Amino acid sequence: MKIGVVGTKGGWSSELLADTVEKSTGYRLLIEMDKVRLDLPSGRCWYEDTDISTLDALIVKKIGSWYSPDLLDRLEILRLLRERGLPVFSDPYKIMRVLDRLSCTVTLQSGNIPMPPTTITEDVDHALAAVRDYGRAVFKPLFTSKARGMFMLEDGPDARDTIAAYARDYRILYIQKAINLEGGKDLGIVFLGGQYLTTYARCKTNDSWNTTTVNGGKYALYQPSADVIAVAHKAQQLFGLDFTCVDVALTDDGPYVFEVSAFGGFRGILDTSGLDAAQLYLDYVMKETAR
Repeated sequence: MKIGVVGTKGGWSSELLADTVEKSTGYRLLIEMDKVRLDLPSGRCWYEDTDISTLDALIVKKIGSWYSPDLLDRLEILRLLRERGLPVFSDPYKIMRVLDRLSCTVTLQSGNIPMPPTTITEDVDHALAAVRDYGRAVFKPLFTSKARGMFMLEDGPDARDTIAAYARDYRILYIQKAINLEGGKDLGIVFLGGQYLTTYARCKTNDSWNTTTVNGGKYALYQPSADVIAVAHKAQQLFGLDFTCVDVALTDDGPYVFEVSAFGGFRGILDTSGLDAAQLYLDYVMKETAR
């Protein structure tokens, strides 16, 4: 089988998945979407000297190095290929629904998934009112990963000026009440084909307000309760992704879902449980494609 991997060259997970495909199939193609040409109406889609539309399947590991609205347009190219018969994992349309933080949040809220109190506004004064209501709030860009562009803000005399400066870069203000993480950790609950696979924790090791590995967080194995897994399962089910990780915080008020990941990471899984998520995902893709 000829299975292409959409990802970033030099990216740990992308390269691992491409290597895994090569070991199992003898074919390796790591596709960077900024170097793709889609020809209409023929539907041919060229990357280097390969017409991607002639492959047996595509696995989308990463759609770009940095999250931005441009990634939605790259997914549209893949959506056309899928609608013309090329199996793509996950479905590009389903990835679109989680890539935008606001779209993901609206779907989760419509599905009655517990989340931290959240405010959406374009108005600086409304944003300031939310910070005052929450006491401490986290501002989050709509397109980001690993907490890039996020910051914590407390109510105070300089809060309005800080919000106004932030609003010059981010017109839609996504503001979430800061919550106390039980044990200074949050969870990545992983699903493959809609079935629970494993869980890892991201644990704070310093005074950072978040647990991301970029800011010093460390991975640890964690076994959540059946109730927590059930909340995460319901959350990911709303989107129908083939491989995903649900970010969950444990609090005194019960589990809160932060987001459902568009792609899900392999490193946390490998480092904590020893599971080879790349091989498991490939096995799933080959089975689904053959079927």
